[in-house]
Amino acid sequence: MGPDFRVLVRKARKRAQAYFRVYHEDQPTRMLVRDTADVMQSFTQRGGVRPFGVSTLMAGYDDMGPHLYQVDPSGIHLEWKATAIGKNFVNAKTFLEKRYTDEMELEDAIHVALLTLKEGFEGELNENNIEVGIVGEQTNGEFRILTPEEIKDYLNESE
Repeated sequence: MGPDFRVLVRKARKRAQAYFRVYHEDQPTRMLVRDTADVMQSFTQRGGVRPFGVSTLMAGYDDMGPHLYQVDPSGIHLEWKATAIGKNFVNAKTFLEKRYTDEMELEDAIHVALLTLKEGFEGELNENNIEVGIVGEQTNGEFRILTPEEIKDYLNESE
């Protein structure tokens, strides 16, 4: 649901900017996730509006380290080390449970993520139809999307 996630991203960005304007530091990931979950939950109780029809994965890096949260339309937010949402998410989660470890290097984690995508992907998986984003100490806390060339290299290595 394109419009739903766009509304949520816009609201989250505005809240993060307002926080930065007041406190002159980035908003902690957990707080931003909680604010987004509150918005989603409030739409389940308000008359005249429909609930959001999208679950989101929100990743961030703050003083406490890297975080990955799943936020459901009901407003429930859960923190994960690795998870999946969408079509075939049960199989993807099972695959991640078997392969993911806390001691993984970034390169290995990217390979596991791509293998997880391959498991449930219909059609050909290539650098033009997926995006991979990373955040953490390796990127100095900045979110970075891998270029299609980098994704192609990872896909070639995992074959």
